[in-house]
Amino acid sequence: MKTMRAFLTGIFIVFSGSTITKAQDVYLSVPENNIFNRVEFTSVPTRVMSNANRTNWDYAFLGLLPTAPTFTSVSGSTFTHSTSSSTLPNTTLLWQLESMGGQLPSTGYSGSLPGFQSFSTSALKWFEPPSISVGGGFNKGNINFTFKIPAAQFTANAFRAGNYSMDITQNYNDFTPRNFKTILVIPSSIRWITTSLTKYIEISSLNDYRNTSTKVWDLGNTEIAHTVDFNFWAKAAAANIQFTSSKGVPGTRSIASIKLGSSGAALTTKALSADFQNFSAANFNVVAGNRNNFTPGLYVNADDFKNLFFEAGTYTFELNFNAKSTDNTINSLQNTAVQLKVLPLSEIIIPSSGRNVNFNFNTAAQYNNGQSQMIPNQIILSNNESFEVYVKSDENYFKKGGIQTDINSNILQIGLDGSSVNVPLSKTPQKILLNGTPVLDRGLNVRYTIPAAGAQSLVGKENTTYSINVYYSFTAI
Repeated sequence: MKTMRAFLTGIFIVFSGSTITKAQDVYLSVPENNIFNRVEFTSVPTRVMSNANRTNWDYAFLGLLPTAPTFTSVSGSTFTHSTSSSTLPNTTLLWQLESMGGQLPSTGYSGSLPGFQSFSTSALKWFEPPSISVGGGFNKGNINFTFKIPAAQFTANAFRAGNYSMDITQNYNDFTPRNFKTILVIPSSIRWITTSLTKYIEISSLNDYRNTSTKVWDLGNTEIAHTVDFNFWAKAAAANIQFTSSKGVPGTRSIASIKLGSSGAALTTKALSADFQNFSAANFNVVAGNRNNFTPGLYVNADDFKNLFFEAGTYTFELNFNAKSTDNTINSLQNTAVQLKVLPLSEIIIPSSGRNVNFNFNTAAQYNNGQSQMIPNQIILSNNESFEVYVKSDENYFKKGGIQTDINSNILQIGLDGSSVNVPLSKTPQKILLNGTPVLDRGLNVRYTIPAAGAQSLVGKENTTYSINVYYSFTAI
């Protein structure tokens, strides 16, 4: 009976020993906030080994010199990624003993706790035991360490999603496990760092429409933090741009008239649509610092800009952006509302060659029949609203040498080529163009007429020069 009990006990001890020595790897999950914000990571106290039996250090040379516990990397000086060729230097991770069995061992005489250090292919002491003359031991139980990744490491290195590992061995037989992996666990994540949720564009000059270059508006710097390779996808929320004129009249423009690209080589330039398209010129790979930045922009060619976006009012549309991992497992969305506001713009230019209109009365026929002149392109007109054109004089009478005469301004009638409207000139504005539609740099031929009755009223007047100023103006309708 006693023999059987001893046999069973022996089996139990062997079985239990096998369980205790089973390898236990150290997993350190690094939060994405530390990676993306480049903030130092400090772990909670983490069990690295267990000590079930002993309470004192090993001592050599007649039991006088303490044997310091050490860690040694047996897999090299870098942490290696499990599924790619990526590595992290050993300096990425720092460690320091936190407790043994719930408290730090006694340092006593000449004992010490080393500061934070990184794994090496050389043996590194993680505690300096005191001399035997003083003694000093430790508690049984878990052997815990604190781990750190300094902020500078997040700036200097590329942390790719997955596991980075390093094989470590330690020199105390009674501490288990003797060999283990230290594994940095990096989450799969994509996050927008910059958030340009709105883009306001204002057009306040007609010269913008005279420019023959492609119109470009940048959407501001875009910075995306990520631990996976991604592509930049984009679309418009709708197939049409919504337009409201300065008079409140609604309309639409095709979104395809606007292209999306970037100021550098990051994006390809192509027309927007209501369907997502990949605009990446190449994959955005994980880089040191875990951030990629670029400046997307909107592009409209000169003809489309002049033809589709000339009318005064507000043009609005929404862009949907999606940073999507290359394996399509994760993504991060952001929307940007775009508002293009075109201010009411108008301009009347009279070229210097058409600033003077001269009527000469030298013959009887000119007095009897009157005269008419057509001045080609005397007015160059631009207006991005519906409009009417008016004409008036500064006085109701012609002047001679700056002195008012009795020749009434209404003997002169003014109209436009192609129109039957002729209005007598007066200080009161008279309409000469009705229901004009938005136009850029339109040339108007102006017709000046002194009819027979007006010409005949000049008979007997002093033979000299009489003048009057003529003014043209807009009224929006």
